[in-house]
Amino acid sequence: MYDVSTSRDPIWARPGPGERKPAHTREQIAAAAMRIADAEGTDAVTMRRVAIELGAGTMTLYHYVANKRELLALMDDAMMGELLVPDDELADDWREAMAEIARRSYAVFKRHPWLVEHLGDEDDPGPGGPNAMRHFEQSLKAAALAGLEDFDRMELVGFVDDYVFGHVMRAREMAGDTHQSEEHIAAMLDYLETELASGEYPHIAELAGDDIRGNFERFAKIAADESRFERGLQRVLDGVELWLGRRERGVEG
Repeated sequence: MYDVSTSRDPIWARPGPGERKPAHTREQIAAAAMRIADAEGTDAVTMRRVAIELGAGTMTLYHYVANKRELLALMDDAMMGELLVPDDELADDWREAMAEIARRSYAVFKRHPWLVEHLGDEDDPGPGGPNAMRHFEQSLKAAALAGLEDFDRMELVGFVDDYVFGHVMRAREMAGDTHQSEEHIAAMLDYLETELASGEYPHIAELAGDDIRGNFERFAKIAADESRFERGLQRVLDGVELWLGRRERGVEG
């Protein structure tokens, strides 16, 4: 029997449990872990909690995964599966195909806010997994519709991915700001008013106007507007379209 406790292979490179009818599948384990993470964050995802969610013993779970890192790998790949656009729904135009992938990716990140919690920490499994490869393949397929090859195709995928991820990070940051106490907000506004009075920040002062609190609350509302994602996405794609047009005319850049 394959010993998951000693293997250094990624979980995807290992065979599943050896029983003819295993009590649980990797998909079920991932789904249970994701339910916990969606409700409480990744810190709450432990072998014991997932085992309880599945109605299994903790030691039984170690028959399927060796540690939390592998649990996160299963969760990440299940999430990547949600990013996939059904083949019959993917547009045959590069711009709309890339937009569809971006919209779906953004929706998945919003649905699972824990996704960015463990990036770069010791439990982060890093990229990989069959669904991650399928998502990358689909993204490259969409980029290929623009007539791009090799590095340029990868760069287009990167442009869109960077935009989506950046938007997700900013939305997460702003969501945290909404939980600040009134006392903290008042103190920050007093500090801001004092700094603006120094005359060193004329552009910020112009934004703030005579009603610092009112204007910044208005700007925060605009920043939280969900339609910003689509507007920004279209502007990114406008830039790519301009770049493609310059390439067709033989203009470098």
